[in-house]
Amino acid sequence: MENKREKFIDKSDEVIRHDETEDDLIANISLRPKYLGDFIGQNELKESLSIALQAAKMRNEPMEHILFSGPPGLGKTSLAHIIANEMGTKLTATSGPAIERAGDLIGIMTNLGEGDILFIDEIHRLSKVVEEFIYPAMENFQIDFLVDKGPYAKTIKFNLKRFTLIGATTRSGLLSSPLRDRFGLLSHLEFYSPEELEEIVKRSAKLLGIQFDKEGAIEIARRARGTPRIANRLLRRVRDWADVKSDGKITRLSTVKALTSHGIDERGLDRADRRFIETINTVYKGGPVGIEAIASSLNEETDTIQDVVEPYLLKIGFIRRTSRGRELTDEAYKYLGKKGEKQGELF
Repeated sequence: MENKREKFIDKSDEVIRHDETEDDLIANISLRPKYLGDFIGQNELKESLSIALQAAKMRNEPMEHILFSGPPGLGKTSLAHIIANEMGTKLTATSGPAIERAGDLIGIMTNLGEGDILFIDEIHRLSKVVEEFIYPAMENFQIDFLVDKGPYAKTIKFNLKRFTLIGATTRSGLLSSPLRDRFGLLSHLEFYSPEELEEIVKRSAKLLGIQFDKEGAIEIARRARGTPRIANRLLRRVRDWADVKSDGKITRLSTVKALTSHGIDERGLDRADRRFIETINTVYKGGPVGIEAIASSLNEETDTIQDVVEPYLLKIGFIRRTSRGRELTDEAYKYLGKKGEKQGELF
């Protein structure tokens, strides 16, 4: 099944938006922290997780079910692997779109051992039937599977070992209340500060054996959109540029030249972001305008815009959501070299 969020608006923006290649995936796995103490940023979340982990170990019990929410690339998958490592258990990973039928989960769940972790990425994309199938598994560690139909129908009950379900979602508002309420821990991941991203870039560069100076790491962090995954991806692209065009060392100058060649400016905005802002400004006079109209103008899926483009623009205050749609802010007008004129009513 196609994951709409993996699309991107402009082929030149693949440094930020392209779904991961095999090399990118291998690199990200090698850079993934294994334990909570190695995880940089999200301090409040780490503290609550640390307490929950210690309590579970003291009682010799599995962790409660956990839901991680937040924009892509902030570390939801990494945290799931960290929890498995901290608890010394096995992690089985799947995704909402991959589970098409309730029966698809039976083989997965019945093979989970005591305390094992089932990680479901994009859990908000589970079908209603599969979602309701999960409820008794989360509450009573049992699943009821209906065989045949009509007068020949019968229910087969499967007893499960106590496991931990970790869900990850970029759209927590699309989760149903019954599913959300069954999670014991609900944690939202925030965008990272430039200082935190600088530490992540330095750590990744050392692990990859890349030569860098402080100014180069700072510049990558400034342009990484508050997202570790993007920071690591930009680091690899700057390394490529430095190896080919320079002496192989990442400096501020090599970073600026490399990322400018990819269309990424000093605010971390790429061509797709600029097209989004300029479309609202020129086509819709600064807004307000509905997301469907913007998506139609850009010939893009609304999911891509909502999951990939909008979160960072909202964070830096370039757009706002009003009761009538999206609207540019004074900050966006300053970026475009114009004076803001509109004020929207927030909802």
